[in-house]
Amino acid sequence: MVRVRFAPSPTGHLHVGGLRTALFNWYFARKTGGKFIIRIEDTDLERSKNEYEQAIIEELKWSGLDYDESIDCPGEYGPYRQSERLEIYKKYVEQLLNENKAYYCVYDKENIVYENNILEDKYKNNKNYSIVIKFKVEKNNILSFNDLIRGPIEFDTNYIEDFVIVRSNGIPVYNFTVVIDDYLMKISHIIRGEDHISNTPKQILLYKAFSFDIPEFAHLPLIVGEDRTPLSKRHGEVSITYFRREGYLPNALLNYLSLLGWNAEEQVFDYREKIRDFDLKNVSKNPAVFDYNKLLWINEAHLRNDAIDKVLKDFEAWIDYSKIDLKTSDKSYVKKVVEISRKKVQTLKQLYEFSKNFFRSDFEYEQEFIEKYASKEWFKDVINLAINKLSNVEVFDFKNIEVTLKEISNQNTTTKKNIFQAIRGAVLGRLVTPGLYESLETLGKEETLNRLNRALRLF
Repeated sequence: MVRVRFAPSPTGHLHVGGLRTALFNWYFARKTGGKFIIRIEDTDLERSKNEYEQAIIEELKWSGLDYDESIDCPGEYGPYRQSERLEIYKKYVEQLLNENKAYYCVYDKENIVYENNILEDKYKNNKNYSIVIKFKVEKNNILSFNDLIRGPIEFDTNYIEDFVIVRSNGIPVYNFTVVIDDYLMKISHIIRGEDHISNTPKQILLYKAFSFDIPEFAHLPLIVGEDRTPLSKRHGEVSITYFRREGYLPNALLNYLSLLGWNAEEQVFDYREKIRDFDLKNVSKNPAVFDYNKLLWINEAHLRNDAIDKVLKDFEAWIDYSKIDLKTSDKSYVKKVVEISRKKVQTLKQLYEFSKNFFRSDFEYEQEFIEKYASKEWFKDVINLAINKLSNVEVFDFKNIEVTLKEISNQNTTTKKNIFQAIRGAVLGRLVTPGLYESLETLGKEETLNRLNRALRLF
């Protein structure tokens, strides 16, 4: 069975490059009917934090990338947190020492004073010495593997020095733990960023030393900025936390990340529907440039065109995440507001800012509205007329509202634009809103009249 894994380190927030790696692993697992596993690599004790671990898991759930095994969804091959597997690693370190494939290396400050696979007592628990364990590299060998994206890759062991597998603090290093974990968790394919290619020969040496079956490798192209250097904060915000906070839809973000290295024919799509098309053979070897403007364009397309119930769900999730009180429990009302507002914005955050006056009647009026309309001598006449006319509308729907407002605009009080903008500002406090007829229909007759009366009192 295909088993792939995404193994983040909880030393910071989840990076978009990390989510892209998780996405491609997820695609591969779902396409092949395999398993997608999340493993937390937290052996960097000083930098690893529980808050980052929890955030990573939460953001994976937010994205929609469902996993089969993890710290909160254990299977038979756990635990899935490396800090809980130290006794497991210890057994394999001892095996290498006993077989003379690894050795202790003792330093006195910066000088090596002892190298052997058996540690003499005089060095144990002696603070004057730093002790690591190194793997012994056999020279004059060629290591080769077939990268599923890049093809055959070779390494000459003459250029690989003996390398540390256990630090002086007794914690095994990444290249050692990842081999043990991937073997014991029966990982069949390792899909990761191309920055890990340099780690692969050391890991293959360890696989061979233990006589483990070597998994398939596939190294994804790096995500870079416009200057072609690895994407980082100097190019802009890169954490999933940021994109979530700013109101990007998970479907849009994963849609865009799918395009970074994979030659998909379409530009805007539901990433779940692309499982059937995913093939590592179609993944590019070339770096992928992260284009913030294109991401925003794709997000806008999803916000406008995805099923309204899905957009509503994402909007409500963003509202909860942002700890905003909409002051209403009427889900049908929120849905109507989202429906008429979503084609005017690009993100969920903008959607809230654009529509927030639908959810509160004590809003402040824009200064432009006050100066251009509310302060004019004809303003009260327009609002009084609107109150009188709209009060008589029995069925307060789009068609009847349209007819009534056109009747009002035919009065000689002022221009049609002035009348419509005066009413718009009176009920929503601003001059740029969804369509006026739709807005009044959504607010309903009672709320519309209450807001018109409020404007009459204030101006």
